[in-house]
Amino acid sequence: MRALLMLVHERWAVLLVLLAAFGRAIAEVGAVMVVGGNIDGLTRVMTTTIALETSKGDLPLALALGLVLLLVVALINALIALVQGLQKGSPAR
Repeated sequence: MRALLMLVHERWAVLLVLLAAFGRAIAEVGAVMVVGGNIDGLTRVMTTTIALETSKGDLPLALALGLVLLLVVALINALIALVQGLQKGSPAR
């Protein structure tokens, strides 16, 4: 019960931590390949797929995946801006 109350009370800080972790996860290619490998269907993520397709010479697919990744990041940033706007509109604690 205490943990749930703490999560509710510090929800903005928890959200910030999750968003920072998301930013680190989409930015790392080398670390993902070292830790998780690059096994198709098991450990391959979008960033490693972009790197793999680029090295294979399939630039249109790599570019399309990069654009999808940028779209996901843009949507996450829009969500952050929305949450920050809602937080500023709420009464001070």
